[in-house]
Amino acid sequence: MIPLSLQEVATITGGRLHGIPQAAARELVVDGPVVTDSREAGPGGLYIARVGEHQDGHQFVPAAAGLGAVAALTTREVDDLPCVVVDDIQAGMAALARAVVDRHPQLTVIGITGSSGKTSTKDLLASVLSSDAPTVAPVGSLNSEVGVPLTVFRVTPQTRYLVAEMGARGIGHIAYLTTIAPPRIGIELNVGSAHVGEFGSREAIAVAKAELVAALPEDGLAVLNADDPAVRAMATRTNARVQLVGTAPDATVRATDITLDPAGRPSFTLLTPVGEAAVTLPLHGEHHVGNALAVVAAALECGLGLDAVVAALSTATPASRWRMEVVERPDGVTVVNDAYNANPDSMRAALKALAAMGGGGRRTWAVLGSMLELGDESTAEHDAIGRLAVRLNISRLVVVGDVARPMASGAQHEGSWGEEAVWVPDADAAHDLLAENLRPGDVVLFKSSRDAGLRWLGDRVAAQSGPDSEEDAT
Repeated sequence: MIPLSLQEVATITGGRLHGIPQAAARELVVDGPVVTDSREAGPGGLYIARVGEHQDGHQFVPAAAGLGAVAALTTREVDDLPCVVVDDIQAGMAALARAVVDRHPQLTVIGITGSSGKTSTKDLLASVLSSDAPTVAPVGSLNSEVGVPLTVFRVTPQTRYLVAEMGARGIGHIAYLTTIAPPRIGIELNVGSAHVGEFGSREAIAVAKAELVAALPEDGLAVLNADDPAVRAMATRTNARVQLVGTAPDATVRATDITLDPAGRPSFTLLTPVGEAAVTLPLHGEHHVGNALAVVAAALECGLGLDAVVAALSTATPASRWRMEVVERPDGVTVVNDAYNANPDSMRAALKALAAMGGGGRRTWAVLGSMLELGDESTAEHDAIGRLAVRLNISRLVVVGDVARPMASGAQHEGSWGEEAVWVPDADAAHDLLAENLRPGDVVLFKSSRDAGLRWLGDRVAAQSGPDSEEDAT
């Protein structure tokens, strides 16, 4: 956190002081963690008492004080800590985060959005930029009106780059996030059908995603995926410079000669305005090529040299859990846990990565759960994923849960037979099926929306070593 006095916090948020005289508030410095979870409080920090659906953060002010927090941001008076009382806790958080950015003129803010791939790209960009200078990026997927301020609060006077992942549940959400952390570089990955149930149409999703590049300054840079027509069209929505990235012939940062090794890790020739290079990514799946190209464009704009960018890409590893997380079990089974989230685009990418990992006669298993928030398109989209699994020659398809059931019927109608495609009601049933049938050399992918919970099944299967493991015996 950039140090602020408690009086400054009150002025910035428009709040009033309680439990501390104004003179003392001018001397009390907040320079520790700014958190909404009292368990993450620390010395010199500020605890923000949000009122959630199930819990009132004001109840945990004493716990935050016990861990060293020196003040709290609240909506009512509390006596356990000096506090700044505001009418709207979200508005107070946003104002405070914006002040942190404004007081750090050397900070470069890079915003990332897209229907899929935001977190993987964020992790990759943070890895590359941190090789050059101190970088702050979200932990996990903190990309909401709460997550973006919490990420900003981790900025210190030494921070040079701030990577902000920006998600949306409706029109205006990303525009709001850009007022909290105004980006100079904006990365638009793709426009898919994720959350189409909330937005109503893919066109509406494109409008929402374009709010990122619309917020860029004239001296900023919009990094657009040239291979997605909806993203390419966003060039007309920004006053910033535009750089296309992808495999299209007119992409300024382009990948050619893409190949995958037996583990599904991509290599390609990178073409840029400042030279070309051979790149090998230690990440699984061809979809990471597009992510890497966006990272290259942003990093070059930040002043990194091409050789440094390529070197950093070659050593990058996933920083967030359940994103193409690969575990090799002692018995020779490979577990790919990509079940933090799912939409039709990311599901297709994961299946293609699984197919690439199935060379040499290895059996491939796709354990797939529901893709949520697809609205009226849900049945058709799940059906299409089942059919794709067959076309990719995935050895076995295990469909989990009622919402995902059309995947199984889609596979069967596409030409699957026997027990190649099966439906099971829940994760426990899927676990039992896998425990009985997995054998050394198999590759098993877990993929679903977060609320479907298959990431926990993936962890459970990854922790086992075979059908006679201790877990199975208990």
